[in-house]
Amino acid sequence: MQRYFGLEKIDNKFILRDDDIYHIKTVMRMQDNDTIEVVFDKKVYECCLVNVKSNIEILIEKELQKKSKNEKIVNLIIPILKENKLDLILQKATEMGVYQITIIPMKRCVIRADEGKINKKIDRWNRIVKEASEQSKRVEIPKIDFLKNLKKIEKCDGLNLVCSTREHEKSIKRVLTKNKNCDRINLVIGPEGGFDETEEKYLVDLGYEPITLGDRIMRVETVPLFLMSVIDYEYME
Repeated sequence: MQRYFGLEKIDNKFILRDDDIYHIKTVMRMQDNDTIEVVFDKKVYECCLVNVKSNIEILIEKELQKKSKNEKIVNLIIPILKENKLDLILQKATEMGVYQITIIPMKRCVIRADEGKINKKIDRWNRIVKEASEQSKRVEIPKIDFLKNLKKIEKCDGLNLVCSTREHEKSIKRVLTKNKNCDRINLVIGPEGGFDETEEKYLVDLGYEPITLGDRIMRVETVPLFLMSVIDYEYME
């Protein structure tokens, strides 16, 4: 069943975004009495479509029961990348349960952030994670944040880690095993070529613990997906 995120709930009806209405009518070619799932306030509802070809209405039929999960809140803090690489991370990390993705220009980034276009980029990034959330049957959409530079990072609650090419002993597995009870994990990932030495020192001084991902050097777009897989496996119930 196709899933959408509701904009507003009025009595027993939902209001959807215009692009979702277009998707229902033109892409999916749904008909009257077809059913969809609508997520609103982290609850999932089964809804029936009425008047699809004119003034479409989304009528609530019932609330669906959702199994509660004790998932870790994961914030990926990543460098700004080329469009295709960043799109892949946004989509796949969303499917794998990421809570927030923070994007930051770093010294060795190939791409430079154009401040005049950043709002359009953020809108696009939000659209990607919304569609990935619908596809993967999530009840919430990951938050997208953009910071102008690394100095804007703050030490957050939870387990704060930085992926380092200089650290060789402290593995991600060892650190996660020692922190089974943490509720939130904040992971900083460097650009192609790794962090500038001053950047990594700044993060360590701020309280981010350097970790190694092993001997293999992965592409930057692979690292977030590797990390999400490791976290999911380590904390899987």
